[in-house]
Amino acid sequence: MKIVRHVAVLLLVAVISACASGSGSLTPPPERTQAAVDDYLIGVDDMVQVTVWRNPELGVTAPVRPDGKISVPLVGDVVAGGRTSAAVAADIQQKLADFVRTPQVAVILTELRSHEYLSRVRVTGAVRQPVSIPYRQGMTVLDAVLAAGGTTEFAAADRADLYRRNGDDSSSAHAVNLDRILNHGDLTTNYRVAPGDIITVPERTF
Repeated sequence: MKIVRHVAVLLLVAVISACASGSGSLTPPPERTQAAVDDYLIGVDDMVQVTVWRNPELGVTAPVRPDGKISVPLVGDVVAGGRTSAAVAADIQQKLADFVRTPQVAVILTELRSHEYLSRVRVTGAVRQPVSIPYRQGMTVLDAVLAAGGTTEFAAADRADLYRRNGDDSSSAHAVNLDRILNHGDLTTNYRVAPGDIITVPERTF
C-alpha cells in the first residue's frame, strides 16, 4: 500500500499543486494534506494500472469505463469509479486471494483524465480570444493572457483580477496590473497560476 500512496502523491502533486508567484507576493492556495491526496476519487476515463507482485500476467492497464468499472484477470469487473486507489487495490487483493497466495496488489493512476477541466486555466473578459487552456507547471498570468491573444483596445488592463479557489471551497481575488506587465515589464503581479484559476480583464468605462 505504501507504493500506491507514494505514486498517487507524485501524480496528484504534478496535476494540482499550486505554485507561488514568479516575482509577486500572491500566497498560493493551502497545500493539500496527505489525507486529501489519499482521498482522491478515481473518475470515469481515468487511466488505471493494476499490478500484482510476482504475477505480471494478472496486471492490466485500462481506462475506467462509463459504468465506473475496470476488468481484472481472474477477478472480472471491479468498481473503480468514486473510490480511492487504495480501496480498489484492497478489493482486488481480497478477490485474488481465492486464486493467488497472499497477493500484493498496487493500483496506480497513470492519467487523471476525469479532472481535465478542473485543472484548466481560463481567461475571460476584454481579451482577443477568451480561452480555457490546460494548466502547465510554471505557467504565469502573462502566459495565460498571451494564449488569449492579449488584451483588446477596450481593456482596463490595470484592473484585471485573478480568482482562485481555496482549500475550503471559498474563492479569493487577487489584483493583476496587466498594463504594468505588458507595457512596462513590471512583473510584480505576474503571478504563477494554479489549476482552476480564472483571470478576468474588465473593459474600460467611458
